[in-house]
Amino acid sequence: MERAGFDGVFDAAGLGHAAISAVRDGGSYVGLWPGREPDAERGVRVDALTVRADGAQLAELSRLADQGKIGTSVAQAYPLGEAVAAHARLADGGLRGRLVLIP
Repeated sequence: MERAGFDGVFDAAGLGHAAISAVRDGGSYVGLWPGREPDAERGVRVDALTVRADGAQLAELSRLADQGKIGTSVAQAYPLGEAVAAHARLADGGLRGRLVLIP
């Protein structure tokens, strides 16, 4: 019997086994730390995202952001002193955008 779950999981929290257990049989798991991903199981394809610094690409992204051609979605900004409230809001879920802490 196939396990219910997600077609794929992008594990940005490093949950490993807990995250792969949420993937349906034959689905996909991607982590952020090559070499630390869980062993494949139930036909789940396992991979890790590899990132390399590229100053030219970052400069181009910065230029596009400055021109307003790309942007970010910010749900709410909090002063750094209200980090506890920001974390509580994050835990509530349902955000459309990121929370930003402002020093």
